[in-house]
Amino acid sequence: MSLKPVQTPKAPPAIGPYSQAIVAGGMVFCSGQIPLNPAGELVAGDVEAQTRQVMQNLTAVLEAAGTSWAKVVQTTCYLADMNDFPAFNRVYAEYVQEPYPARATVQVARLPRDVRVEVACIALL
Repeated sequence: MSLKPVQTPKAPPAIGPYSQAIVAGGMVFCSGQIPLNPAGELVAGDVEAQTRQVMQNLTAVLEAAGTSWAKVVQTTCYLADMNDFPAFNRVYAEYVQEPYPARATVQVARLPRDVRVEVACIALL
């Protein structure tokens, strides 16, 4: 099985030794996205603004891989504060559709650049 990296200028460049996504076995494995704009600048604001940027980044990566939110099977969501869950969930719900992806949402001690949210996903091609 071959591994094909996905790279798009419509999402921020990787800030470490990883790919924006990898296509393998008919699936797309998207790295976690934090609220950086495509130029790599941190998006300021509350968790809703940060979540919107994260979801836009993932949308761009999914599209570059040849898929969409309609084919996402699982997401892993990281919040700096679980009190942000209702606001995060409102924005998240704008991007996913039934049947909803399987999801894990956890509060973590700290995220890169001290952002409030990070989301990773797995999708079918």
